[in-house]
Amino acid sequence: MTDEYDLDSGPDPAAYAADRPEDGVTESVMTVHAVGIGPGNPDYLVPRSERAIREADVVVGFETVVEFVRDRTDAECLTCGYRDEADALATFADRVAGGEQGTAVLMGDPNHSGYQFVGKVGRAVDDATGGSVDVRVVPGISSLQVAASRARTPMENATFVTLHKSGDLSEGMDRLRRDVGKRHLLVLPRPFDRMPGDVAADLLEHGGDPDAEALVCERLTHDDERITRTTLRGLAGHAGGDKPGDSPFSDLSVLVVRR
Repeated sequence: MTDEYDLDSGPDPAAYAADRPEDGVTESVMTVHAVGIGPGNPDYLVPRSERAIREADVVVGFETVVEFVRDRTDAECLTCGYRDEADALATFADRVAGGEQGTAVLMGDPNHSGYQFVGKVGRAVDDATGGSVDVRVVPGISSLQVAASRARTPMENATFVTLHKSGDLSEGMDRLRRDVGKRHLLVLPRPFDRMPGDVAADLLEHGGDPDAEALVCERLTHDDERITRTTLRGLAGHAGGDKPGDSPFSDLSVLVVRR
């Protein structure tokens, strides 16, 4: 891939994904779909996403995401982690350039937390095909939407921020500081250096009410779903650390702070 990025200095691949709107409403014969697979429970996989996965010749995504849909397709599945995603995406793009139907899978809804990956997919496909293949986002159900339902926080009255991304988080944190106490907050934490306790501690330092109601929603829609109801003060006691064992909460968490 050309123009390698440094997420601390840019360019952010999310900006590549959001550079322009999709062209028209009719898909071309060759279209790569970037689909949201929901929170992991197959009951929340929307039919359009399932069809894109089923009809693909090659599927690419993080290993933990692909495992949720592997049994729903005969496609070859290319799995990756952060260290080898560039190689996996280059292989995927080459297959698409060779005429195969490709689908990229993301947890939840790509519009809620996956734009960096969408941008990487788009850049790889553009590089391999000269921009002749469209990349279309197929929205899905997100754990964010489920959390809003569980916490009874209508989206129009809420501020949503995803911290579950690489690079600088200051813009998102500024929005949370600005709106704490004024609007409901829906936050996707970043494992494991910006977990719910860390966010709560930061909000307290910037005027948050210690008694504000806070909910940590873990593994939503799964059999082991858990919701912890506490306050900003109580949650801030879990601040600190950057490893899995440093937080009592799962990496599959949504933080809700009610106004």
